[in-house]
Amino acid sequence: MPYLSNSESDFRAMLDVIGVKDFEELISNIPEKLRFKRKLKIPSAVSEFETRKILEEIAAENKTYTSFLGGGVYDHYIPAAINSIISRPEFYTSYTPYQPEVSQGNLQVMYEFQSLICELTGMDMTNASIYDAGSALGEAVLTAATQTRRNKILMPETVNWRYKEIAETYSKHLGIEIVSIPHDNFTLDKDELKNNFDESTAAIVVQHPNYFGFLEDIENITALRGSDKALLIQVYDPISLGLLKTPGEFGMDMAVAEGQVLGNAQNFGGPFLGLFSVTEKLVRKMPGRLAGITKDTEGKRGFVMTLQTREQHIRRDKATSNICTNSGLLTVAASVYLSLLGKKGIQEAANLSLQKAHYLADQLAQINGVTVIPGKHFFKEFTIELPVPAQTVIKKAMEKGIFAGISLERYGYPNNLLIAVTEKRAIAEIDTYTELLKSIIQ
Repeated sequence: MPYLSNSESDFRAMLDVIGVKDFEELISNIPEKLRFKRKLKIPSAVSEFETRKILEEIAAENKTYTSFLGGGVYDHYIPAAINSIISRPEFYTSYTPYQPEVSQGNLQVMYEFQSLICELTGMDMTNASIYDAGSALGEAVLTAATQTRRNKILMPETVNWRYKEIAETYSKHLGIEIVSIPHDNFTLDKDELKNNFDESTAAIVVQHPNYFGFLEDIENITALRGSDKALLIQVYDPISLGLLKTPGEFGMDMAVAEGQVLGNAQNFGGPFLGLFSVTEKLVRKMPGRLAGITKDTEGKRGFVMTLQTREQHIRRDKATSNICTNSGLLTVAASVYLSLLGKKGIQEAANLSLQKAHYLADQLAQINGVTVIPGKHFFKEFTIELPVPAQTVIKKAMEKGIFAGISLERYGYPNNLLIAVTEKRAIAEIDTYTELLKSIIQ
């Protein structure tokens, strides 16, 4: 028998133990048509130095784009201190803190994260995060149905379609009906909302600012709910709360959001960070984990898991969520971001985004054939109508190194473009965008 490496020897030993003569017999239950027959294009081994050179050559092929993309993921500035702090091994490699006596640092970060999000939103309680905004909305829908013992959720089309689809997936086999409320010129149709609201309504969901970038009439929605026991769920943009009223001030029962904007990279679409906050009456129905602060028998401060309503810890039929971990590293980044910026920093980031978005909208409105949706207020994102298909603009702008925005073709508006502007966009970049759009359509 030829010499075998340790790994090959171990593999042969494993086959002997399970009574299989070779690898082909091991995978015999996999149909031939599904098996990979070609040779893997894996190069020969090279040194670390050579590997580095190869990777640098590949990286040099990357192109840099100026981004005006939004739709739930935004190019906000990330302070350098964040990556330095979250790269510390105690944060970078940590997992669920099952043993509080050796997890005090992580538990404290969770506690501080919860406190910071509560201060930001004006809500009573925040858990130690959900996977992303979509799963947070899905969990909120389930919480509303459980709390009210009703089965109808009113979900406007102005809610991010990705979040909406996730909520529908969560609810599909639980007898929960999600009723889609149409929009009226890119904000929710209040008459349709009123017509669909009745004694079977468990919750009204509203995104503010909405998916199209525009502000909703929250006061009208809270007035519609009145004294009924239906719950109010707001999907919000964390940065917008530097300028806009908080979910707590609006009287929301639950508030969910995408925490990516709080010091986290866009990560090619994930992983992300779901923010989930509730009023005190809903805390025992809240999914996920809640870290608390206490004192030990010697009077020393300590951090503990106060609430864990998942099936690992309580009876499965009593569990409020089967989420078994969370985006812990992203909560650390969010906590560092909020601590670094503080209240004034969040306000400044929000105000710069607002001012630059309105500057771009004013510039685009002067281009013949371009219409900024009239009569609507917006924060950092807005919708325009073009005289040509939005995809045409998107494609030609990419050739010039600009991500121009998101086409609203899926909503039946092929000539409409959703544009986002954050504090990172320089006036020169905005002017370049304006001139490019002008050259494309004129």
